[in-house]
Order: sequence, then structure tokens, then C-alpha cells
Amino acid sequence: MASRPQSFGQTEINWDKLDKTKFYVVGAGLFTGLTVVLYPVSVIKTRLQVASKDSIERNAFSIARGILKTDGIPGLYRGFGTVITGAVPARIIFLTALETTKVAAFKVVEPLKLSEPSEAAIANGLAGMTASLFAQAVFVPIDLVSQKLMVQGYSGYATYNGGLDVARKILKSEGIRGFYRGFGLSVMTYSPSSAVWWASYGSSQRFLWSKILGNETEQNKERVPSLMTIVLVQATGGIFAGAVASSITTPLDTIKTRLQVMGHEKRETARKVVKRLIAEDGWKGFYRGLGPRFFSMSAWGTSMILAYEYLKRSCAKGEYV
Repeated sequence: MASRPQSFGQTEINWDKLDKTKFYVVGAGLFTGLTVVLYPVSVIKTRLQVASKDSIERNAFSIARGILKTDGIPGLYRGFGTVITGAVPARIIFLTALETTKVAAFKVVEPLKLSEPSEAAIANGLAGMTASLFAQAVFVPIDLVSQKLMVQGYSGYATYNGGLDVARKILKSEGIRGFYRGFGLSVMTYSPSSAVWWASYGSSQRFLWSKILGNETEQNKERVPSLMTIVLVQATGGIFAGAVASSITTPLDTIKTRLQVMGHEKRETARKVVKRLIAEDGWKGFYRGLGPRFFSMSAWGTSMILAYEYLKRSCAKGEYV
């Protein structure tokens, strides 16, 4: 892209410059490690979102204390085995769709002669949304099973003997379609969330390069940024993207979570879930779990993007090595 500052171009590695086999193998290990570290936050967020009106555990810290008191550290990893089983194929699908769509999207927006941040927002946003749509086919059943395990025995929710028991009971009561309960809301939640996250990340990163660090000046165009500078800009972009995405999509995530953890005998429509949330807590009920979700999306987003960019550098071919 002619308008892209040379120094920024040297920080970005495109899909055609990657060793794909190494990219997938190393990436599986990196993202599994990140999931291990951040999974407890997802458990706490889910518990908050399904807490009843009369629950004494009304904040993240009380939820965490309650889990540790009753189940210890293993309680923070309920459903983890199920998530890891589906995370690798879902992540492979996501990253492949993300990178290939991003390349095509940049070619589409280039003739529009927009600013760097605007081009990045559109191209990255389209890529993030498309990647999420493809990944949902694998992720939704995994998400549904893991969330049932996260809340089992809590506030009257059913107890299970592991992920296979959850799957067997869903299949028996609802058939295959039971694994896709809340699929529409998942698409409505994660696809816009992914689009907003990647759009915010791409545009903020270019804004930092061009406006704050002055990478468009003649003095800096020939200078390759240090690794520390690259990491700092990418981390800042990840935090900003997580903040924006979590603020916009938490209400849909709360509704989706409540729909997915219900037992077959308690099935409600999204409209009934919305009415109950408003009756219990007013409009602020839609933002249950916002704190953990904000932390999770910011921490996960920042960790993920640093690992992702490191992965691309380590798997680059030719002049990028």
C-alpha cells in the first residue's frame, strides 16, 4: 500500500509471508497457554451473569471466594477440558479466515483513498467479523457445554459428570439443535465483538504510529522501530480494543449466557430473559459481569495480540526472519 509508512510496514507480516505449518503448531501451544491463564475469569463472568436476584454473591470477588471455598482451584477450571478440546480447531479456523479476509479487504478499500486508521478499521473489522462467523460453527457447542459445567450446582443449576454427560443429556433432550441454542445470539455477540475488536485494534495501532510516534515524518520513515516500541504499540491497541468491544457487546453476551445455561425444562425465549433481567436489576442487569468481561477481553486481547504478533514474527519466511 503506497500510503503506508515504511516503518509501520516493517512491523506487519502478511499471510503469504508465513510458514503455515509452523504457524498452526506453535499457535496451538501459545493460545492453549493463554487459555489456561485466563480461563478462571470466564468462569467468574459466567457465574455473575446467571446469578439470581437474591444471590449473596453479587460481585466478582465474592464469586471467586465462593468458588475457592467450595471447590478450590479446580472450581475455577470447570469445563476447561471441553474448551481446550474445541479451542484448537476453532482457533485454526478463526486465524485462517482472519488473515485471508484481511488481505482481500485491504485490496478492496485501497482504491477509496481513506486515511490509514480508517482503512485499517474497515479491513480489520471485516476480517474479524468473517473469522468469527466461521469459527462459531465449532465454538458455540463447546461454549454451551463448558458454560453448563461452569454453573453446575450454582443457584439451582443442574450437576453433571463432565462434558460428555452434558453432551449426552443435551442430545437426548433436544437433539443436535440443542448444541446450537443461542447460536443466533452468539453470532450477534461474537461477530460484532470480533469486528469491533479488530477494527479498534487496527485503527488505534496505525493512529499511534502515524500521529503519536510521528512515523509519517521523513526523519522516521527510514528507521525500523525497536521491538520494545512495536510491542508497546500492539499492547496499547489490544487494551483499547478490549475496552471498546466489551462495552458494546456485554448486554448481548449476558442474554446469550442465560439462554445457554438453562435446562431443557426451563427453556425461555430471549424476550423473557430480557424482561426478567429488567425486572430484577433494571437496565444495569444487562451489564452483569462487565468488570470481568472487560478485564477478560482486555487481558485476553492484549495477551492474544502480543502472542499472535510474536507468532507471526517467529513463523515468517524470507526477509522477515
